[in-house]
Amino acid sequence: MKIGFLAMSGIRAHDPELLKLGLTLPGFVERSRQVAALPSLGLLWLAAVTPPGHELSYFEAPGENAAPPELFDCDLVAISTFSAQIFEAYAVADRLRAHGVKVALGGLHVSVLPEEALAHADYVVAGEGDSIWPQVVAAAAAAKPGDAPRLFDARALGPVDVAALPVPRYDLLGDRPYNRFTVQTSRGCPWRCDFCASTIMLSQRYRRRPVDHVLRDVAAIQKLRPHPFLELADDNTFVDHAWGRELCRRLAPLHLKWFTETDVSVADDPELLELLARSGCRQLLIGLESPNASALRGVELHADFKAKRALDYERAIRTIQSHGITVNGCFVLGLDSHGPEIFEEVLDFAERNALFEVQITILTAFPGTPLHARLLAEGRILAPGRWDLCTLFDVNFQPKGMTPDELRAGIRWLSQRLYSKEALHRRRAAFFRQVRGATALRATGIQLASNNAR
Repeated sequence: MKIGFLAMSGIRAHDPELLKLGLTLPGFVERSRQVAALPSLGLLWLAAVTPPGHELSYFEAPGENAAPPELFDCDLVAISTFSAQIFEAYAVADRLRAHGVKVALGGLHVSVLPEEALAHADYVVAGEGDSIWPQVVAAAAAAKPGDAPRLFDARALGPVDVAALPVPRYDLLGDRPYNRFTVQTSRGCPWRCDFCASTIMLSQRYRRRPVDHVLRDVAAIQKLRPHPFLELADDNTFVDHAWGRELCRRLAPLHLKWFTETDVSVADDPELLELLARSGCRQLLIGLESPNASALRGVELHADFKAKRALDYERAIRTIQSHGITVNGCFVLGLDSHGPEIFEEVLDFAERNALFEVQITILTAFPGTPLHARLLAEGRILAPGRWDLCTLFDVNFQPKGMTPDELRAGIRWLSQRLYSKEALHRRRAAFFRQVRGATALRATGIQLASNNAR
């Protein structure tokens, strides 16, 4: 069979004022380009576990509700998407099926709402698709006209053994001009934030991949690009500091540059920070969520981790950035304790701490999350079923501490002030001053230690 893998990515938003005033500003434009330019690692892994004897091709949706014409020559097309693009994915799937192409849908959204997805697909994959995809391919190869849609529930098979994963089919990417390549080092996160959609898929347990396998994947990417910029596509890469130190030691000789997501606890490990800097880590994206601890109580459902660490945020950011590693501080606007004053608080926090990058999003009730269940029960979802509003930039719920219009106006106001060229220059200049000062201090300490030794 000819099997196509269709990636649907990029930032979506419906708020016309934010599109006009916010998403066109430098910080948003940079982030949008980065997201759009990332290949779909999940689809590349599906390609890697596809049984031999099939012709495989990787595609990307060229725009909203668009599909590359080559897809219509395939026998089977796998589509992976998020809630914000699910209606676009359904529209593409419907057109493909009308032309006689078998369609398989998977990803976070359809794992939560498989019955909804079955109306638009021949096969729906719920959960991690790596282990069950060969069964989908076999079903498509043996399909007969009139066969009913089928649900393949990978969750019944238990967690995927990440130590058994093959190398993703990076070779299918060809010569596409990506500015980043994704590598996964772990799956899952020990913290269960009530708004986090990724825990829907990877909630079994936190799993680390063998460091040798991570390096094997990096080598495969280097065959395409000798000096790639890597994004470690994890929810929380450095949960295990000892494992993280080993990973960084192994990455250091490769002289690469890379980025990942983690939590503030990395600031507690001086050796890990030194190794991060030496291994080429350029940025850590950290979900701070709010500059004040009171707003974070109850956000993380297992151990209230976020609230307990909030008072340490400023020290942690200074410590990380003093090693030359930039922090992308992420804030979620519209938490229950947030009032209209939150926008100035975030702006002040970002300026005061010289955050090199800042990511602001609207609290979003993704289907399947504890947040969605709670807001739905409280009657606070404004338009139930409007999954296309799950963009992180549109308001589809009634906040507790302000009106929906105040939340919309606030993110527009904050976007203008965070992402202007002047603000970006000011924060980044402060970051470089911070790094120079810390470097000089460490050099002085090394010299003093040498003198004392003599």
